[in-house]
Amino acid sequence: MTATTSSSFVKNFEKNCDDIVQNCEPVIIARDNGNNVVVVSQAEYDNLIENLYIRQNSHDYARLLKSIEEAKAGKLITLDIGDQHD
Repeated sequence: MTATTSSSFVKNFEKNCDDIVQNCEPVIIARDNGNNVVVVSQAEYDNLIENLYIRQNSHDYARLLKSIEEAKAGKLITLDIGDQHD
């Protein structure tokens, strides 16, 4: 994670925003009053929120972890949804 000052971030706003999105790396904007800000891409933010949501329910999170382990062990089920009709 990189850090910059607010004036530097604003001066190079477009480039900084492009770098944040392209590198998927947040930037800390250091402020004189110590109330720093972190800027992340919307994709990264959405991912963080989704992970928080999933982890809030311990039952769902346990099911997710079990599914991941099963997939790693090759216990996969292939579904053919092409023949289904509404």
